[in-house]
Amino acid sequence: DNRISLWSADDLGNVGLNGEYHGEPHLLCDIQHNGDVMDMQFLDQERIVVASSTGTVTIFRHHQNNQTLSANHRWERAHYHVDQDTPCGGAACTGVVCNNPEIVTVGEDGRINLFRADQKDAVRTIDNADSSTLHAVTFLRTTEILTVNSIGQLKIWDLRQQRNEPSQIFSLAGDRVPLHCVDRHPNQQHIVATGGQDGMLSIWDIRQGTMPVSLLNAHEAEMWEVHFHPSNPDHLFTCSEDGSLWHWDASTNVSEKPSFLHQGGRSTTYLSHNTINQSVVSAWLSNDPTKDRMEITNLIPNQTLSVNSLDVLGPCLVYGTDAEAIYVNRQLFA
Repeated sequence: DNRISLWSADDLGNVGLNGEYHGEPHLLCDIQHNGDVMDMQFLDQERIVVASSTGTVTIFRHHQNNQTLSANHRWERAHYHVDQDTPCGGAACTGVVCNNPEIVTVGEDGRINLFRADQKDAVRTIDNADSSTLHAVTFLRTTEILTVNSIGQLKIWDLRQQRNEPSQIFSLAGDRVPLHCVDRHPNQQHIVATGGQDGMLSIWDIRQGTMPVSLLNAHEAEMWEVHFHPSNPDHLFTCSEDGSLWHWDASTNVSEKPSFLHQGGRSTTYLSHNTINQSVVSAWLSNDPTKDRMEITNLIPNQTLSVNSLDVLGPCLVYGTDAEAIYVNRQLFA
């Protein structure tokens, strides 16, 4: 019996020495969900898009007036192996990304769907986008998406093009290590981070070459998620099956740099784009990103169970583990 749950982690409660949040997050509402929840993302303040192992994609709406969740729209078996109409023929929907009103989903069936929140049928489907499993997807620009697959490839798709082929293909040399996660740099669209089965962090510059700019030794098992900090992208976060959650700090000089982060996550420091870009380029695209400028901290050193997902916003980090627990760290940069 799987459920989608909406929690509130109020500002009430104490913050411990290491920034862990001691106030109890409390459950606002929940609703039953068929199949495993493979991925989910907010579409807007009220709607959440959820990917299921049954292949179905559902939009749930949060009704704030009476704290309930309801299924707002559902695309049954958006992903399927043989025949969409066979009851048990669904293929897991492995990833979803939203850019309201557009929703893109990928799945085990190698299919890419483009939906609009207000339309009953898919706007576009690329049926045989990949011969292997697509594990994750992100928007590169409003008309372009990036997918990663189970044979170590990263592909760019231009949704304006009618042909059902990627505009570019990048790959890890040789090994064909499955890639599980991908994130795009928030300010520099050409910088992309991926993680996969070998736990390595790969940084790509999609303007040049077809291989990663740098491969960084990271986790001892699969990397499940990678996220650039949305407002402070010199900081990157990864989590793994090995029970660790790493904070990668590539800011060139940690002590001298003005902080983009203040309580509430709003930036009060305005730097010209130039300054930001230079610091970022030197950080993630330098030939040796580990030398002198990469500080790596395991934020949960004693954890043993897999850390399956994470999200980060302002000074807040949220992550979920195989202990069936959700953790909130409210003082990332304290």
